[in-house]
Amino acid sequence: MLAQLGAKLAAVCSVAGKLFDIRLGILAATTAAGMALGGCMPRTVPLAGADPADPGAKVAGVGYRSTVAPYSSLRPVAPSAWREQNDRVAPVPKSGR
Repeated sequence: MLAQLGAKLAAVCSVAGKLFDIRLGILAATTAAGMALGGCMPRTVPLAGADPADPGAKVAGVGYRSTVAPYSSLRPVAPSAWREQNDRVAPVPKSGR
């Protein structure tokens, strides 16, 4: 029984192998032709807005914001007492009950 199953499987594999080789060649040729011709086709995507190649198209205005606007010079200064510096930046104490 096992030998008969092996013989049937061998017969099917030999026939299917020949068909598969032929079909694989056709599939490869079709795929290669499609890829080659697909690169020659123009894109047909509709534009969502104005044509970007049109020099007369309306666009949003350009605003200027300085990237260094909050800059303040931090040149070296004479040392001062640390207690006064801490008092200047310390939070105001809450009034107790």
